[in-house]
Amino acid sequence: MPRDTAVMLGELFDLDASRSLSLQAQLREQMVAAVLDGRLAANTPLPSSRELAKQLSISRNTVVLAYQHLVDESIILSHQRRGYFVNPDILRGRSYTPTSTPAESVSDNSHWQQRLQQHPSRFRFSPKMKLWREYRYPFLHSQTDPKLIPVNAWRECCRDNLSVQSIFDWSNDHYDEDYPDLVEQLSRRLLPRRGIWTNHQQILVTLGAQNALYLLAQLLMRPGIRVAIEEPGYPDARLIFAASGATLVPVAVDENGLCVEALPPDIDYVYVTPAHQAPTMVKLSESRRQHLLARAREDDFVIIEDDYETEANFFDEPSPSLKCHDTDQRVLYLGSLSKAFAPGLRTGYIVVPEPLVQELRALRFLMMRHPPSNNQRQVARFISLGHYDALMARLFQTYRTRWELIDRVLDESLPQLRRIRTQGGTGFWLDCSEVGSADSVIERAAERGVLLESGSAFWHRDPAPSHYLRLGFASIPTENIEPGLALLREVIQ
Repeated sequence: MPRDTAVMLGELFDLDASRSLSLQAQLREQMVAAVLDGRLAANTPLPSSRELAKQLSISRNTVVLAYQHLVDESIILSHQRRGYFVNPDILRGRSYTPTSTPAESVSDNSHWQQRLQQHPSRFRFSPKMKLWREYRYPFLHSQTDPKLIPVNAWRECCRDNLSVQSIFDWSNDHYDEDYPDLVEQLSRRLLPRRGIWTNHQQILVTLGAQNALYLLAQLLMRPGIRVAIEEPGYPDARLIFAASGATLVPVAVDENGLCVEALPPDIDYVYVTPAHQAPTMVKLSESRRQHLLARAREDDFVIIEDDYETEANFFDEPSPSLKCHDTDQRVLYLGSLSKAFAPGLRTGYIVVPEPLVQELRALRFLMMRHPPSNNQRQVARFISLGHYDALMARLFQTYRTRWELIDRVLDESLPQLRRIRTQGGTGFWLDCSEVGSADSVIERAAERGVLLESGSAFWHRDPAPSHYLRLGFASIPTENIEPGLALLREVIQ
């Protein structure tokens, strides 16, 4: 083959032995990209395995195996005594001649602003630190310490999910149905832990609790509907309800949870996180639970219960869910597996009356048919083999250790950060008004490798209070907690 082609191919690939992917996998990946991106034209002759191995300073066997995989996938063709060539069929129907450059296609987009019926990008979202793992002391909530992920258990379920029969099973189009094994595990194993006994027809699987909230808002809310929310409270729920056009009614939270006595009589829905209130982590007291259920009957409103961090109750037994005492179908229950296991899992569920499930199922079908069946089957297997219960037990012990450590250090070394006393949860809600604004503390702490979250996004009022911090510990290794808090102490002093 021509020498210039061989040189060109050598320059196309950039293999890195330090990556998690093997050199063979990297070579395959980069060659596929070169073909499909049009950098290697149809029928282009490829270097021999010996020649390419020499160019890339890797073993010939690595190239041979990579070539063989690409032949098996019909990306390249092997012609006896002639060598390897880019398969022209793989490029059929593709055009790599752009009609305009990105710079030329930019135009005045003001007409789109006139067409938009709402502007979600203008909402006050909680800022997310995508590079949080680069910090040594990430005191973040709703993230997971990678060391706590049960990798071997999850791999076992992955392998089971990749058997031929399993693939035939979950690859079918289930139309609008959930994977039956997961619904069975939810109804038989998870929900009874919260005192909920229900039939399969009252359960709908979602892509996390956030997706569940969105489905409910789309189905039940519109302009004129009044929704009571906790103040401060979960910002994503507030924004989802606002996007539906509903009127939000903030209700204060104190050391006993939502101030039920402050609920106005003319509301349609109450959104509440009774197990551990987001973000203060206080538990809704038993008297207020009973009062809330009674008010729902008296004032004819519906409760949306986000059963948040139920397992992180370290010093007394978890209170049963509100749904457990729901005798007249006034509680819509939301649960999530993502926060306990891994945020990227995106698996949640709703427990509501059967007629409402039918409508939610139809609405979900219009959006995405159903959550991916392979993920549902894998999660079901994870629960059925006892991995989920074992994980919960380990998390309880780890989180309790971390909670007690932070609680002690806050008392001894950081009394300036005031807080409401709680009995659990995976975070602390701190008032830093004695030491300055939260943003100032966050900025200075980040310079020392300590990552904190501002509490401003949790408030409905505008402007929001600027002196609250949320200090989470699910994401930080236990051994890094004390050094991180020592640096925080230096910062605020």
